[in-house]
Amino acid sequence: MSNQAVDVEILGKVTRVNCPAGEEESLLRAAQDLDQRLKDMADRTKVSNEVKLLTIAALNICYELQTKQQEKDGHQSAINERMEKLTASLEEALSKVKPGEL
Repeated sequence: MSNQAVDVEILGKVTRVNCPAGEEESLLRAAQDLDQRLKDMADRTKVSNEVKLLTIAALNICYELQTKQQEKDGHQSAINERMEKLTASLEEALSKVKPGEL
């Protein structure tokens, strides 16, 4: 699969970015999300330095990603624990069945 060049606008500046063919819409949505986050942050914090805004946004996004990963890991652990309990219950129930009753 080849890459496609896509122009994205963030903080009024257009940047050409390569992305896999068929992923252009996802890239554009991500760029719009980042642009909106930066604008909202600039309004809230009154920070106008783009490097500072981008650094804060990157930290916020990394924090969100880590939080989601921890949630996912917690859910996966709970699912694994439940599966182990179900397996143990099934094995116990099956051990009580006499041969030939199944």
